[in-house]
Amino acid sequence: MSRAEQPSRRTVLAAVVAAAAAGSAGPALADSASDAADPDQAVARTVDNRAWTTYTDWRGGTAQGTRAVAGARPGVVIGTPAGTADHTDPHTGKTATWEYATWTSPVHTLAVPATEAIASWNAHTPAGTWLQIELRGTYSDGTATPWYVMGRWAAGDGDIRRTSVDGQSDGKSTVWTDTFSLDDPATGLRLVSYRLRLTLYRKPGTKLTPTVWRLAAMGSDVPDRFTVPASTPGLAKELIVPRYSQETHRGQYPEYDNGGEAWCSPTSSQMIIEYWGGRLTPEQLAWVDPSYADPQVCHAARFTYDYQYAGCGNWPFNAAYAATFKDLRGVVTRLGSLTDLETLIAAGIPVITSQSFLKEELTGAGYGTAGHLMTVIGFTAAGDVIANDPASPSNEAVRRVYDRREFENIWLRTKRYNASGKVVSATGGVCYLYFPARSTPRRERALAAVGVR
Repeated sequence: MSRAEQPSRRTVLAAVVAAAAAGSAGPALADSASDAADPDQAVARTVDNRAWTTYTDWRGGTAQGTRAVAGARPGVVIGTPAGTADHTDPHTGKTATWEYATWTSPVHTLAVPATEAIASWNAHTPAGTWLQIELRGTYSDGTATPWYVMGRWAAGDGDIRRTSVDGQSDGKSTVWTDTFSLDDPATGLRLVSYRLRLTLYRKPGTKLTPTVWRLAAMGSDVPDRFTVPASTPGLAKELIVPRYSQETHRGQYPEYDNGGEAWCSPTSSQMIIEYWGGRLTPEQLAWVDPSYADPQVCHAARFTYDYQYAGCGNWPFNAAYAATFKDLRGVVTRLGSLTDLETLIAAGIPVITSQSFLKEELTGAGYGTAGHLMTVIGFTAAGDVIANDPASPSNEAVRRVYDRREFENIWLRTKRYNASGKVVSATGGVCYLYFPARSTPRRERALAAVGVR
């Protein structure tokens, strides 16, 4: 998060999409009246989540050199490699040969024909391995997208530099860092189905393999809106979540997105990881300057960093980082109202929300931002939002209480005015959900209630 109201890289790119639709709301607004009347039904119509997680899932699809593995956490691994391929890392210039195998999902038909799609994954990538995630879809006019790279990822940074891929477009859609987006939703064109493809890589001649436990995508068609319907408060509860400030890391490791000032996403991720019991060992933290407080925040920044985006705010990379901790799952999705957040908080699940706003739009924040992540940990008796906001001067100051109506609107809207009065995009309810792989029935019901399984 940049404390100044300056366009982030994601905002600049997404604004192109928003501008294309600025003159006309198009079909997305057709249900706006019913959306306002019933926010819970609105989210059912505007978001589609699909995940492959079970042994049956991994036995399905198309395998070329991969095999499914059973057990407490089923997944897909390299069996007999399909072949070898040379890969030149654009961020190091190093070319290496890798064995590879692929797994391609069955076609998923979206219940909600989408204007955007975001993939996410949970995987183990030991040193000497990495993976690539791609998406190919079909438009409502019957034509197909190319195979779009949604990420090249490894938990470490010794083999490749984890990266998004710029310059991917077919004239109808574009991948902006981590988000597939239609170029002009006002035309009525939508993504109606897609497949995901995993390519697993390893050093030749070894028995190493990545293991992917979860592969998912969230498709959405959220109506263009500057304001959203107000929800009715329904819960007073606060979760005890560790508090970390990104500001205490200002100037540390500037090679990772200019240092702590921009580390809202990994700082928020680390708070929830530790809430669920995730801990880093002294050996994992040995690279951090011992004079720095909370070295785990520095670690989270380094290992969520996207070398193309040049930042730590890649949404799926943060979810994948969380899932490198034992028995944690990480998902990127969209929610429809603060009622959805209350459902999760009631089940003990804190939520990382993404929002952008002017200083005067969020009372008590004291800053404006073109993109910022914070952790919702509860609600007051009056229904106001209790958040661990990493854009605070100290760990002690991280807990904030924000006005319910202000928070809900800045988080769920898809358009806003920036400091120059220009219409730019907003995140439309994007959030990260981190939760145990083996969860309680109550938590599973809460997740299912917001569309995540």
